[in-house]
Amino acid sequence: MNLMRLASTMDLVAWRGLVYAVFILHFVFVCQLLLLQPLVSALDGKSSSSVDLFERVAQSIKVKRFSEAINDLNAAIEADPTLSEAYRHRASVLRQLCRYDESEKSYKSFLGLKPGNSAAEKELSQLYQAQSALNSANNLFNSGDTTKSLDFIDKVVLVFSPACSQAKILKVKLLLAAKDFSGAISETGFILKEDENNLEALLLRGRAYYYLADHDVAIRHFQKGLRLDPEHSELKKAYFALKNLLKKTKSAEDNVNKGKLRVAVEDYKGALALDASHIAHNVHLHLGLCKVLVKLGRGKDAIRSCTEALDIDGELLEALVQRGEAKLLTEDWEGAVADLKAAAEKSPQDMSIRESLLKAEKSLKLSQRKDWYKILGVSKTASVSEIKKAYKKLALQWHPDKNVDNREEAEAKFREIAAAYEVLGDEEKRTRYDSGEDLEDMGMGGGGGGFNPFGGGGQQFTFHFEGGFPGGGFGGFQF
Repeated sequence: MNLMRLASTMDLVAWRGLVYAVFILHFVFVCQLLLLQPLVSALDGKSSSSVDLFERVAQSIKVKRFSEAINDLNAAIEADPTLSEAYRHRASVLRQLCRYDESEKSYKSFLGLKPGNSAAEKELSQLYQAQSALNSANNLFNSGDTTKSLDFIDKVVLVFSPACSQAKILKVKLLLAAKDFSGAISETGFILKEDENNLEALLLRGRAYYYLADHDVAIRHFQKGLRLDPEHSELKKAYFALKNLLKKTKSAEDNVNKGKLRVAVEDYKGALALDASHIAHNVHLHLGLCKVLVKLGRGKDAIRSCTEALDIDGELLEALVQRGEAKLLTEDWEGAVADLKAAAEKSPQDMSIRESLLKAEKSLKLSQRKDWYKILGVSKTASVSEIKKAYKKLALQWHPDKNVDNREEAEAKFREIAAAYEVLGDEEKRTRYDSGEDLEDMGMGGGGGGFNPFGGGGQQFTFHFEGGFPGGGFGGFQF
């Protein structure tokens, strides 16, 4: 009986111990859950938040919101100065923006946390290359070497710093200097797409349109910039210079229409003096000035103005025609024919050009025939008696029998004098000669086959001087 009680007591103690042990184990397990879970969660949260951060930064860069990306990275670094990748990402963004000094500091901070990282060291080297290339490009631009400067921008700076606004603006300036105005318009379009209120891009794009003579579009760009900053000196200068140019040009055109040609000349000259580099507009000013000068009969000045226009645009038909007309005024017959013939070839259906060409060709032909008035030494208004008197005097002077020592020259002179008198001494022939008919082509004058006072197979002529020849006759000539 006592043994059974003892056994029962021992079983109770054992069960109590077992229950106690189970309780202790459960207690330990619960403590582990309560104490370790926050630590695990913290570690997992840290990893998760970093991933979210860099994804958000990448998205900001993709849509070119660089300021947002930098702000996120700055906040992350401030919260955890040991977050190495944040330094590297920030360095990369700053390098793309060509904020080289700040980018260099971030790269060095990253390398301090991750020494020997080859990728970061390579990016830092690219930063130095881009920084050096940008400095070289600026120096070359200032010295006037636009080609090399553009190479540095395109092949180095914008490769390693594609979001560099400074480099993009410099590239536009280089394109303008190279007169690649369409290229400048295209590049500024990209800049304004990212920042529609970029004042420098508005200014440069307006200038590109200005040099293409698209003045309305240029003015709109200048006006938009001035609405953003009414005191922007370069925008104000460009805007008012263009307005002044358009005002002077309109004044010149209005004065031409009013018949105030001399005033128009001064207006055209004033407009041309404003910007010698604005050739797309100046070509029309030179042409307008040339046309007015032709109307005023100022041939030499007109030739100069039309030549200026043709130097800018060699295909400008109207300038070629007007220069031909101006050369007619200066009696440059060959030059007039050359210009008008070239114009007629460019526009064969234009009858007015054909008429001017025929006029020039006739003038050239007339200029090449002998001037009988000049040969006899009389004016074109000389009377019949004056012509006859001059003929007698010259015939005596150059009669071959009186010029034995220079007989050949005398014969030629005498023949020419006789031919002149044949035309001018005959009222009908003189009238036809004065009207521009080519009497030589009709076998009259010039000592051709129809007139040879010295024989040689042609018709023989006997000259008679009224009142006799002083001193008697000479050879075979009866006076």
